[in-house]
Amino acid sequence: MVATNMSSPEFLSRQNQHAHGRPAVALIAGPTASGKSALALALAKRQDAVIINADASQVYADLAILSARPSTEEMTTAPHRLFGTIDGAEICSAARWATDAKREIEVALEAGQLPVLVGGTGLYIRTLLDGIAPVPEIAPGIRTEVRALPVEAAYAALQQEDPASAARLAPADNNRIARALEVVRSTGKPLGWWHAHMKGGIADQIDLRPMLLLPPRPWLLERCDRRFEQMLEQGAIEEVERLTARNLHADLPVMRAIGVREIAAWRRGDISREDMIALGQTATRQYAKRQYTWFTHQPPTDWPRHNGEIDNKKISELVIKLQ
Repeated sequence: MVATNMSSPEFLSRQNQHAHGRPAVALIAGPTASGKSALALALAKRQDAVIINADASQVYADLAILSARPSTEEMTTAPHRLFGTIDGAEICSAARWATDAKREIEVALEAGQLPVLVGGTGLYIRTLLDGIAPVPEIAPGIRTEVRALPVEAAYAALQQEDPASAARLAPADNNRIARALEVVRSTGKPLGWWHAHMKGGIADQIDLRPMLLLPPRPWLLERCDRRFEQMLEQGAIEEVERLTARNLHADLPVMRAIGVREIAAWRRGDISREDMIALGQTATRQYAKRQYTWFTHQPPTDWPRHNGEIDNKKISELVIKLQ
């Protein structure tokens, strides 16, 4: 089936139209272990829906267990898209994912189904909704020059050349400082200017039905600890062994996924099993905390937030709000 272009008038006149004549798209977002997948499945049982992955780890075929990807059985209960579709030797950027997600949304709407975006990667979600800054390719010479600077020197230069970016960045945030500095030097315009000219987002073309899951932190962190141990029982060790056998570059996203380095270090004999579990659980909790902070402060304040624990009763209540 050829999907309708999301910018065309025909797209806006298809099924699943709701507010302002725009097609409905549901979004379930929040930190890891917050109950997103269970809510998405419950919604799909009540309504003809397609679940579309919005998690940066779950896109990779090599990370079925460590990414907490829905099980094969769960994925047979409703159509699931963009789960495990990228080989670990590749990098799935936010722009690449957004392009794929737009296609899956279009196909779902053409079939009269509700697209349900589910995930915890804020950058993916923001890129899909708001678009990307059309920053041209950075001149190689400028990139080399900037990346060779010590972070202190780069930050001092950024304070002079792009004070707005410098003011919002921590002085030790090496990667973001270097990015802002290379952009202003290569394009002649500060990063904020490019961000003000975002393009490609679909927020103004859809009736977004968002739900942020932000349960109590003690409840969430206990689930993170329990989940990591369950992953070990479900085959995470074998998953890492298969991954390390591929001899992929250490900087690839799959090799930096939570649990990969910890399990690999244990299998090499560098750390004990107890230390491996403790380190994996700590990394998971830290990641959940970062996601929690992002989803607390970054999305629009009028997006609904569920701050309680997730159980079957609450899931039923939230499904009604998303329909």
